[in-house]
Amino acid sequence: MNSLYGKDLITTQDWSVEELEKTLDLSFEFKANRYDHPLNNCLDRRTFFMFFYNPSVRTRQSFEAAATELGGHAQFLEPKSMRLKSAKTAGETVQDAAEVMSRYAVGIGIRILETALETYGQGDELLREYAQYATIPIVSMAHDRFHPCQGLADVMGYRMHAGKNLKGKKLVQVWAKGALVRSWSSVQESILLNSRLGMDVTLAHPKGYELDPEVIKWCEENAQRSDSTFEIVHDLEEAYKDADIVYSRNWMTSNFYDYVAKDNVDGAKSKEIQLASKYDDWICNKEWMSMTNNALFTHCGPVDRNAEVTDEVCDGPRSIVYDVAENRLHVQKAIMALTMGKQ
Repeated sequence: MNSLYGKDLITTQDWSVEELEKTLDLSFEFKANRYDHPLNNCLDRRTFFMFFYNPSVRTRQSFEAAATELGGHAQFLEPKSMRLKSAKTAGETVQDAAEVMSRYAVGIGIRILETALETYGQGDELLREYAQYATIPIVSMAHDRFHPCQGLADVMGYRMHAGKNLKGKKLVQVWAKGALVRSWSSVQESILLNSRLGMDVTLAHPKGYELDPEVIKWCEENAQRSDSTFEIVHDLEEAYKDADIVYSRNWMTSNFYDYVAKDNVDGAKSKEIQLASKYDDWICNKEWMSMTNNALFTHCGPVDRNAEVTDEVCDGPRSIVYDVAENRLHVQKAIMALTMGKQ
């Protein structure tokens, strides 16, 4: 019996470790047997709706390819071209939209990040409201709090290159300067999932770049349950020392929405870029990597080259950036097959 059938995926924290392992096992199967897996027609003549409040580089491509390779179809939808009720416009409520779309499709993916929101947590609330009324699975394609598909793709990459047993391996989730003003979603999913699966997780950032306190609390509890460690440091030398995997990425300050309220989104982005530019040392380069345990380098993409990481590291022999990007396809096939594929 497939316990995941019909289940929402808003964050990996909502799934059991057994369910996550089942998903990862199937992801590896899909990778090994991409075009001839027994489940390759499990979405035959079925439709997956994709709501894009924010654009993406690889999310649409990977979900459309995943649905196609499972024999189904992923339909691209932009809420701005639909009659959906919002704070400023009349239209269909979430309840009505969810009820109706549940009659048309087998699943709904939603991507909604900070630039489409007024306050932190609104995206998570929207996904959970859709989940409340839909009778089909709701899948986060990245929202303001979490990015479960990316988190699972990361883990798959680590296991490809460092082995399935990552117990005691040190993952450094390190803030980096950059001009893309990034969401917390991938970073928070990463520290949640890996602290849960038994890695020793170090979160490193300058003061002022603190993440969601509830997520930090969950990481501490995850580490305690998995007999691993979770720590926060503000010193780069301490962060990189003896690391096995380095994930260097920019993310916005906790004041981002205050800046939006004051100066709109463009003004907030300018402020964030100005603040980040002060931290010249916070770039992953060969000098920092030389302090590690010959660490793998990873990034969820798109990479802000020579800001978050130097080309030398990103294109080097220990980089797994492209493998992780590919893994989005295999992971999403597994999620779709398990939660919405024909039984």
